[in-house]
Amino acid sequence: MKLIIHNGSSLKLKNRTKKKVQIRKKISGTAERPRLSVFRSGRHLYAQLINDTLGVTLASTSSLKLAEKVSGVEKAKLVGVEIAKVAKGKGIEKVVFDRNGFIFHGKIKSLADGAREGGLNF
Repeated sequence: MKLIIHNGSSLKLKNRTKKKVQIRKKISGTAERPRLSVFRSGRHLYAQLINDTLGVTLASTSSLKLAEKVSGVEKAKLVGVEIAKVAKGKGIEKVVFDRNGFIFHGKIKSLADGAREGGLNF
């Protein structure tokens, strides 16, 4: 994976990108055990199940699709439960968790807990 960092980027983004590259060297998703990739923007959370051997996204969800108006870690937990529900519908029970360079705390941890409660194993 080629790392491109622009001069206008913040130090926080540069550090997250470095961590992301290190994490992606170690983990990879397969058809039996896809990668659960998480992205956190300023307002929303996104989760995808990715098969890296074929390079396809098997399922995805985000906080944009939620009908309920909640915020913070509650929203993250609902996204985790939703991605688990979608994965169960496709017959996926085991995943590899990719925190995408974000610290495993707060919203990212809550999303992982929600996915575990929904029935995913990682």
